[in-house]
Amino acid sequence: MESIAMELPLLTELAKGIAAQFGDNCEVVVHDWSRPYDSTIVAIENGHVTGRKVGDPGTNLGLEIMRGTSDGDNRHNYITQTADGRILRSTSIYMKNEAGKIIGALCINYDITDLMVAEKTIQSLTASGLAPVRESFVSNVNELLDTLIQEAQDVVGKPPALMDKGDKIRFIHLLDRKGAFLIKKSGERICSYLSISKYTLYNYLEESKSSEQSGGE
Repeated sequence: MESIAMELPLLTELAKGIAAQFGDNCEVVVHDWSRPYDSTIVAIENGHVTGRKVGDPGTNLGLEIMRGTSDGDNRHNYITQTADGRILRSTSIYMKNEAGKIIGALCINYDITDLMVAEKTIQSLTASGLAPVRESFVSNVNELLDTLIQEAQDVVGKPPALMDKGDKIRFIHLLDRKGAFLIKKSGERICSYLSISKYTLYNYLEESKSSEQSGGE
């Protein structure tokens, strides 16, 4: 089994049940990773929480798992933040086929913003001691790529016009580690951003992988 298609009716009902149990602030999302990453959402309840709908992409955390830079273990009760500043308590459960390959995910995002305002009285529900995880919720995969590009530039600490070869290799390495090259046509966008050719991009990507294998960043 390479997709969750056969299990989708059950997963859809499960998503509806969880959302009904916890109310309008609880978003439940089903991802099918056999689909292009820009449209992995095949079922969603209370999509207003993150502003997403069926046919929208997954997040940066999913890309890291597909790239293999994250272990793919289920994540429970981690804290994230939406673009408009709402605080979410999230859980991501990854579904695997018989070979152990992750083929989909069931994700729960509960908006606890209002609860955090009353944290002193309902502290046990706010999970304030959990470390924040940076997760980008987008309705367009290009927005996700833009976020990854900005994060990489923040780490490098220079705009493209001031980057030397080493900076650009590091920049590409950071994007690769985050799974950016799994996004369709991401290479063209990154080449344009860095003002380099596809040939140069491939060479820099190979150099970054060689550095990673030899113990570099």
